[in-house]
Amino acid sequence: MEPRPTTRWPVERVDGVLLDIDDTLVDTRRAFVRALEVLAARYLPHLGADSTPRLAARWLTDPGGHYGRYLSGELDYRAQRMVRANDLHATFGGPPLDEDAYAAWEALFETTVAAALTLHPDVPGLMAGLTDAGLPVGAVTNADVAAQTDKLVAVGLPGLPVLVGVDTLGVGKPDPRVFAEACRRLGTDPARTVYVGDELHLDAVAARAAGLVAVWLDRPGGRRVPVPDADIAAADVAVVHTLADLPAVVARAPTTTVRASA
Repeated sequence: MEPRPTTRWPVERVDGVLLDIDDTLVDTRRAFVRALEVLAARYLPHLGADSTPRLAARWLTDPGGHYGRYLSGELDYRAQRMVRANDLHATFGGPPLDEDAYAAWEALFETTVAAALTLHPDVPGLMAGLTDAGLPVGAVTNADVAAQTDKLVAVGLPGLPVLVGVDTLGVGKPDPRVFAEACRRLGTDPARTVYVGDELHLDAVAARAAGLVAVWLDRPGGRRVPVPDADIAAADVAVVHTLADLPAVVARAPTTTVRASA
């Protein structure tokens, strides 16, 4: 577990903090990889044990854009998940999944993911620092509020409210209404509200465009979606590689917009 950060939150400049959940607080990527290992053993046994990185890359990048169709309200959650499962099977030589077959696939996926979910080790220190500073904090997610609330309870964050999910307004990030509604529910001015998430465009760039103090969490060990260096430079947002550095970066940043950290 990472040590508790010693940098004090700049409460004279910040009124509250909003946090993404998956791969910001919760190590969802690792849980997905574990689930894909289990699914491959059952449905794609011809691939061998070294196939997991390729399966994970296909699942996480979602080249067909089906998750984006879910965020825009075009597909419901189950429909986008089913088409992605069938895309995975079609790509790697697995059997097609009809409704009944997909129900079994999904049950195995969800059970394995739930058992593998853990907090990132820098989260307890972050939460302790926010509590000490007296700053209100809430979560914003592109998943269902109830499901994400259960997830936070399961990994040990029962007191963190999920303020806005994709089911709250019928759309997800990067829609600016998501960030505005989260600030309204937190009771803070967007210009004095920090938002941190692990996806450059969906989280940091979108939050800054909505008027929040946006920080991109670029954890070591690979990104869910590949990001070209040119995109990072053009985004010009503050970057942290661990949540332990978040207070210090916010303390150095202008209140109304965040520029690249040193």
